[in-house]
Amino acid sequence: MAAICVDAGTTVVKAVGYDEAGAEVAVARQETGVSRPAPGHAEQDMNTVWAAVARTVRAVADRLADASAGTVDFVAVTAQGDGAWLVGPDGEPTGPAILWNDGRATAAVDAWNRSGAAGRAFRVNGSAAASGLPHAILTWLREHDPERLERSAALLTCGGWIFSRLTGEIAADESDASAPFMDLRARAYSPELMALFGLEWAARLLPEPRGDARRVAALTASAAASLGLPAGTPVVMAPYDIVSTAVGAGAVGDGRACSILGTTLCTETIVAEPGLDGPAVGITIAAPGGYLRAFPTFAGVEVINWVCRLLGLPGPAALGELAAASPPGAGGLAFLPYLSPAGERAPFCDPLARGSFLGMSFDHDREHIARAVFEGLTFVVRDCLDAFGPAVRELRVCGGGSASDLWVRMIADVTGLPVLRPADSEVGARGAFLVGLAATGAAADLEEAAGRHVRLRDAVRPRPGAYETFYRDFLALRETAARSWPLLAGTRSRS
Repeated sequence: MAAICVDAGTTVVKAVGYDEAGAEVAVARQETGVSRPAPGHAEQDMNTVWAAVARTVRAVADRLADASAGTVDFVAVTAQGDGAWLVGPDGEPTGPAILWNDGRATAAVDAWNRSGAAGRAFRVNGSAAASGLPHAILTWLREHDPERLERSAALLTCGGWIFSRLTGEIAADESDASAPFMDLRARAYSPELMALFGLEWAARLLPEPRGDARRVAALTASAAASLGLPAGTPVVMAPYDIVSTAVGAGAVGDGRACSILGTTLCTETIVAEPGLDGPAVGITIAAPGGYLRAFPTFAGVEVINWVCRLLGLPGPAALGELAAASPPGAGGLAFLPYLSPAGERAPFCDPLARGSFLGMSFDHDREHIARAVFEGLTFVVRDCLDAFGPAVRELRVCGGGSASDLWVRMIADVTGLPVLRPADSEVGARGAFLVGLAATGAAADLEEAAGRHVRLRDAVRPRPGAYETFYRDFLALRETAARSWPLLAGTRSRS
């Protein structure tokens, strides 16, 4: 028995091969570029993403064969969520994918927030409005590219696009279908929401949502030829990446949360009920056995890479070494890490939000800048945890940023929680593997699969109180800086 699981992230596509014992036997990765053809835009070529999936799966299949790991029993797919991956009646792309971190539709989001429509929608769909969600992108396209909409027959996300290439079927996992058009309690698309956003005309584009009972379809002959696998191999549509990552990290029990330190900083936990009566921030999406309450930010590790470029550093490890040379508090330098052109969506929603260094003087050097950047990002993780309704007792971290011992230590100290790291190199793919086991009958259910196959590497215990004052200062400074964001938006519009 063997399995291949795909995790198609925003910047890298990964394929992981597992043997009968659930051990990682082979991993293949390929970068996929994000195009920014205009200010605020974030796009990807859909066929390039599919080609990366085919190449990485074929590479892993070859390594499994070399290792005599056995027949591939299934392929499972998880991927980045949100955005708009539009296809025509023939299943081919009608243009580039518009991604979850695209900011072109901020005017629509601002209008929904000001009119109260976004708040009313939250009571049904559990998700704050954001420019990278399908309703905002469709609204922008109707004004700026109606011809593309006329040529389009289905609105997919990345996972749905890959699933369609593998199986020929047009569908959406319930997690992908959740925001922004799903009535979460009914787990079905809501005509009320479509009307609230003025998108009744777009109902024809929404793919069939599928849950646990309908995750599996057969690999087509053409896709099998591209992947080097037998036609008819079961293909499992796993939940989108932030759900699969929570599952793969084992953050599925009461009091456990997960924070993905990746392109987004996504802090999340699985809950039994959707909780639609709280503050209208973050997202809540359908997940196996319940709902995922999540606060995915618009800016994460990309902030670290940006600072590395500015300082001429070779990579995040070098920035971490600089940060370690500064004491906590960065010598009075504070950093607001809201660098996305789309503003911020979690744990507050403001398309005008922008980042800044505050308190800078000649006394500050590169190590203070490095420390302030890590601290600012860590305060965002704490801010998201504080926004959860249920109490969190334990935090599991994964993603590229979790490789930094300094950052993991800082997260433990800032949050006051024990922080654990999974042993897997690709936690999202592990989650897809667990879902695949349950969906194909190789495990009785997801809980049993997680109990057998989730492995943890280490735990970092917090030093309580080390950052409490600095965190409160961060919140106060952000409140002050927020008053300048509308003025800065006006300045940008005149540039």
